[in-house]
Amino acid sequence: MSKRILIVDDDPAQRRILEETIKRFGFETKTCGSGEQALQLLEAQDHSLIGLVLLDLIMPGLDGMAVLDRIGRVAGMPPIIVQTANGSIETAINAMRRGAVDFVVKPASPERLEVSIKSALKIEALTDEITRLKKTADGTLTFNDLVLRGDAMTRVITLGKRAAASNIPVLIEGESGVGKELIARAIQGESDRVGRPFITVNCGAIPENLIESILFGHEKGSFTGAVDKRIGKFQEADGGTLFLDEVGELPLDAQVKLLRALQEGEIDPVGAKRPVKVNFRLISATNRDMIQQVKDGKFREDLYYRLNVFPIFIPPLRERVEDIPELARHFIARFAAEEGKRVTTISDRAMRLLQSYSWPGNVRQLENAVFRAVVLADGTELTVAEFPQIAAHVDGFEAEIPAAPSVVEKPQAYTGPALLGAENTVPHTVEMKTANSGSALGIQAVAEDGEIRSLEAIEADMIRLALGRYRGHMTEVAKRLNIGRSTLYRKMQEYGLEPRTN
Repeated sequence: MSKRILIVDDDPAQRRILEETIKRFGFETKTCGSGEQALQLLEAQDHSLIGLVLLDLIMPGLDGMAVLDRIGRVAGMPPIIVQTANGSIETAINAMRRGAVDFVVKPASPERLEVSIKSALKIEALTDEITRLKKTADGTLTFNDLVLRGDAMTRVITLGKRAAASNIPVLIEGESGVGKELIARAIQGESDRVGRPFITVNCGAIPENLIESILFGHEKGSFTGAVDKRIGKFQEADGGTLFLDEVGELPLDAQVKLLRALQEGEIDPVGAKRPVKVNFRLISATNRDMIQQVKDGKFREDLYYRLNVFPIFIPPLRERVEDIPELARHFIARFAAEEGKRVTTISDRAMRLLQSYSWPGNVRQLENAVFRAVVLADGTELTVAEFPQIAAHVDGFEAEIPAAPSVVEKPQAYTGPALLGAENTVPHTVEMKTANSGSALGIQAVAEDGEIRSLEAIEADMIRLALGRYRGHMTEVAKRLNIGRSTLYRKMQEYGLEPRTN
């Protein structure tokens, strides 16, 4: 379920107008008629479904200022845009001081309202991204910080919160790119190990001959090249969480030592004389069929059941398409800021395209697709044209390639001296098509003696052509030639031209 815009206004007619206007912007809405009802919604447990509040200041009972005093500065609340018929500077300043992000005067034009809403949501998305990055670094990320709004993820969140309440080993299963590491970080962020080390190990990226040393550490001189003592990942995670990504890639030798670490709470560094006690929370992740791995003898059965105490399966993006609009808007705000682009929204047709695609690379592929689209975009809205690779794989969609201009027909290519012996390919005229009839109008580029004509002669012909084309209307001629009227009159005098009035 995507975030809604909450409209708070005591006037039923105004609520209906705002509701229909905002729906045309592509947002879902929810309405209420008083400050008391607004506080009930915003202080409820599911208030995170509200993405923005459009708040009327003048209402009977609890007015807009009182609502701002109550929630305007509360962390986790959506941005608030206030609106009132009293558009004094003092009122705007007071509203901003109480936590409002913008101020519009009733009746606000749809254009002004759209800019205000999209700007507020963009700022909120960037603020959320900065907060999310900071929490990720601090080990305090929670499920409320993740962009998970669809019903398909409700069970994942429920299981994740239950897992966070204990130190039980967790196995997160799902296709590549679904966000397994983010779920693991959120589990730690809601557990009693919040703020402690979160150590990530990609088991498939470690050379097999180094995996034991990297995971469990080694003593100085324990093998050739061990010039210093090394602390392994298990010891780095002491007191915190160890996240083993792609745990199915672990070789059998390392699986034996991992099983001992889980059962005894201690590890044996390479070359150490005695085991080392460690206190860690283990979360594993895999995109493989672990049961089949066990059947094929590639993964120890006893270790599998030790890791699979609390399994969590994350569905692929194609099974939770309701998350796509929220994710797409989040990525647009993030990448537009990073790239310095003015992209603020995505067209309805482009959104339908994203929701129709199967996304074999899941959220990671969607993120990269939006990144590319933002870089390609020339305007403020992403369209199907910015997703050509996606459109090529979805029936009913085709990348919209802008049509070539019809005013000038490009002459045959010529690159100068490199085409020796190809003199016949050099154009003698520049052909131009009229917008209506398509008939050719020629300005000769080469004189009869084969020499290139002077720029003055060509310029004089261009002015003659424009005078005839626009029937001697000097303002229009000057505009089309991109010169001033005084400059046009001067050049006409120099070339001995007179306006034509056909």
